[in-house]
Amino acid sequence: MLNVAIIGTGNISPAHIDAYLAFPRQCKIVALVDIYPEKAKAKAEKHGLDVEIFDSHKALLGREDIHLISVCTPPYVHAEITIDFLKDGKNVVVEKPMAASLEECDAMIEVAKQSGKTLSVIAQNRFRDPVMNLKHVLDTGKIGRIVHAQIDSFWWRGHCYYDLWWRGCWDKEGGGCTLNHAVHHIDMLNWMMGLPNKVTSVLSNAAHDNAEVEDISVAVLQYDKGTLGQITSSVIHHGEEQQIIFQGEKARVSAPWKVYASTSKPNGFPEENKELMEELQTYYDALPHLEHESHEGQIDNVLRAIEQGIDPLITGEDGRATIELITAIYKAGFEEKTVELPLSSEDDFYTLHGILKNVKHFYEKEKAIENFADIDISTGSNYSS
Repeated sequence: MLNVAIIGTGNISPAHIDAYLAFPRQCKIVALVDIYPEKAKAKAEKHGLDVEIFDSHKALLGREDIHLISVCTPPYVHAEITIDFLKDGKNVVVEKPMAASLEECDAMIEVAKQSGKTLSVIAQNRFRDPVMNLKHVLDTGKIGRIVHAQIDSFWWRGHCYYDLWWRGCWDKEGGGCTLNHAVHHIDMLNWMMGLPNKVTSVLSNAAHDNAEVEDISVAVLQYDKGTLGQITSSVIHHGEEQQIIFQGEKARVSAPWKVYASTSKPNGFPEENKELMEELQTYYDALPHLEHESHEGQIDNVLRAIEQGIDPLITGEDGRATIELITAIYKAGFEEKTVELPLSSEDDFYTLHGILKNVKHFYEKEKAIENFADIDISTGSNYSS
């Protein structure tokens, strides 16, 4: 039985709480921590938890009766809290984004190696049937070499979204929609294709003059053999339509699932390849369903990894790869030039200090409220339609 503590009891914490509660034989939540203890107490009451409440994660350091930590705080303290607990011999699941800089990511990964403990970064959308199945389809090679990838990370957030004290600040949130919303889709892209060789981007703030950060970015990625990718990261798209599309030499597939295959007529114009489409659809339909999805699926994977002494599906290195591509998008946009990967530890954008020195404040944040009411939040598409 693993005893669990959750650090930070804001909007995303219920997803962690519910996920752990789904596995009562493997784990038990024993502590909640928040700098606003009343928020932690309210979450405990809402979920029927009999737990200890603390206002600092440091109160749990040295506790041998706590084995697994979920870090659900604002991004600017992810690295500090994660490192503290790994050094203390705890396993850690940290919410996205892993950290605001590659330097912090590398420090977290190094401490995890030294401690021998599990470090996993939340990327719960891998644990959805349409996304997992899309990965399986790509791995078969049936669509041929990927020639184009399209990521539509479309979200919508009202103007007041950035009134919360830590949101919209480079030094606390670490970035805008590219880091905190498209992080899901960028993880999926890296998982399925790996990092690109070069990145070009444009960043803007079109609708939130109470935030320093971007609310939309468009990036173009260059891979080997001429393959291109495009990522649109946004919190200004009504409807929050989100998709990831891969165009192969032989067929097109996506999440939400859609398949189309073409073959060439003698004059080069397309003709529907029904045989390949049927083959891909039959393969897709035969894939098994996940027993647990979203956060529950990832927590299940982490619990099994700890029990079996193996790596979880999503490691610190995976989290770092996502931050590397996001950092390259920021660097390319603010320096207005194409950026080559991998980024060097000597790069200005490798450290948080360097990022803060080089990014642009689209606007200055003038309003900051302590807390919003406890209202349900949207966490993105389930990619089923």
